[in-house]
Amino acid sequence: MNPASNLILVGPMGAGKSTLATRLATRLRLRAIDLDHELVRRAGASVAAIFADEGEAGFRARESALLAELLADDGLVLSTGGGVVLDPANRACVSARGFVVHLQVGVAAQLLRLADDTSRPLLARDDRESVLRELAQARAPLYAQVADLAIDTDGLSADDVANRLADALASQWQRPAQGAVA
Repeated sequence: MNPASNLILVGPMGAGKSTLATRLATRLRLRAIDLDHELVRRAGASVAAIFADEGEAGFRARESALLAELLADDGLVLSTGGGVVLDPANRACVSARGFVVHLQVGVAAQLLRLADDTSRPLLARDDRESVLRELAQARAPLYAQVADLAIDTDGLSADDVANRLADALASQWQRPAQGAVA
């Protein structure tokens, strides 16, 4: 059991991280924060605009700084971006500061869930399926490396995943008492 004051959701785009963060935060009486949404709010620009102006490296630098800042706090359900695990320092940060749940999803389900999504710079290509397969191949081992728990979201509604995850968390995650050091 990993006692940690934060719950951190990692996984590929379309896995349901943002939706589940909100649902779980309500159930667990924690604050939900979506890392990408917070980054966009603070930057005053979309992810696509940041990628266009600063490149992926600029976006990743912003992401890493914000991740460290947010995880200095306690009592969060943090939904991360799919690429947050690319940086070894980010992997160390999420492992040290939270109970990490890897939301798994297959490429076929991702394609369905992201069919109308035009906001993701990495999917702004003709062959989304090959992009998603390449990302999965590169990132799946990194998600597994940081995960305390993995759950497959394929074919499940957000409510079904939230219920299964809440049940699993009840037996696998122990939050420190209020004011205790994690």
